[in-house]
Amino acid sequence: MKKTRFYTILGIISLSALFAGCSSDDNPTPPTEENSSKYVLMTVSDRTQQYGGGYVSTFDAFPSGSISNVVGGKSLVANRGAAGWRVYGNWIFKMFRSADATQGIEKLSVAADGTVTSGQFITSKNPTEAAKRYGTGNFVIHNETTGFYWDAAEPLKIQKFNPTTMSNTGSLDFATQVNLRGANESGIVFRAIGQKFLAIKNGKLFANIGYGKVATTQAGFFDDFYSNIDIAVIDVATGAYEKTISIEGTGSIAYINENQMYDFDSNGDLYIVTQGVSPQGLGGKSKIVRIKASETVIDTSWELKFSDFRAEDNGKFVNVFAHNGKLILTLNTASLTGGPNGNINSADIWKYYSVDVASKTFAEITGIPTGNNPGAAYAVTEVDGKILLRASTQNSGTNGYYEYNQSNNSATKLFDVSEGGAVSGFAKISMK
Repeated sequence: MKKTRFYTILGIISLSALFAGCSSDDNPTPPTEENSSKYVLMTVSDRTQQYGGGYVSTFDAFPSGSISNVVGGKSLVANRGAAGWRVYGNWIFKMFRSADATQGIEKLSVAADGTVTSGQFITSKNPTEAAKRYGTGNFVIHNETTGFYWDAAEPLKIQKFNPTTMSNTGSLDFATQVNLRGANESGIVFRAIGQKFLAIKNGKLFANIGYGKVATTQAGFFDDFYSNIDIAVIDVATGAYEKTISIEGTGSIAYINENQMYDFDSNGDLYIVTQGVSPQGLGGKSKIVRIKASETVIDTSWELKFSDFRAEDNGKFVNVFAHNGKLILTLNTASLTGGPNGNINSADIWKYYSVDVASKTFAEITGIPTGNNPGAAYAVTEVDGKILLRASTQNSGTNGYYEYNQSNNSATKLFDVSEGGAVSGFAKISMK
């Protein structure tokens, strides 16, 4: 998953000398620059409720101790869609509209006084058609004027948009390329490109190609027809389809929520999560693969399988954070169960581990409790040079962020959140 590194953008103030023949002030005091950065926190009130609501609030300083995320009159009170976000620079986006959980791309607005409100929203071109399946709003941003997203109303196209104006700027039609495979396979009832995975590296757009066995609203989710995953490689500048690459022996690349389930290491290597082949989403052959920094193909010399962690292969990867040749993951400590009473999303079974990329050695991160599945939230993020681990439990009352200490593979509590729900996002933005 994409690490969310937030850096304050420093303004450069250019001072002009004012010459006046009769000036009595030859050494004017330069204006002082106000600190206009804000720390932004999201909490979800009920993680067991689909598209749960919650709060988004801002703080002038890095939080400490125990804090409330309900700031009267300034917090965004989201009826729905508060389980996670994606951040690009100083922009915060959600894939569900705060008012009603409509799928698309919502851009949050943060005022100078810290008030958070719902901003512009990109919806489907045809909401009625899009409602037939999930995934509208999966997106990736190339720069301030160019981004790409998937619209369920046009599953064989990748939409283009301008993140500044939040407007659709066209689409790329790849029906011909997607339909080449399995043209005569009656078992394939759904095809899509970019529904679950969109990433940009070195001017190339990577988009998953889905061949599904169901045509319901769950089309594209844990229903892979093939035993490998196809990914299209597309030139960002021209929109030209260059080639198809594949991940062998697995299924269900990434997912449809703000947790994009891939990340770039500091050297540019891209790590991608696949959740496995279980039709219930419970794992089995789940793995993490790599595309090296200067490459556009899957690195067949390296992969990390869940069975490398536990031979029973009774779980899956649900996130990844890459940093200086190490991965940070949350891994299930018990066999996964689904359904209303399942442990996959509600039980405290997810433990933090670090993995050395070179040796594939798993090491438990100490000092942080075993918690629940981060779901749409980023389990790991980076703010002010600190690597932060999300900690939220059902039973022990832990709910906040810890700092990861790479030197001894441990974590130390930074702050707790006492009001507003389970933590689901933390970022720093500049107001300039």
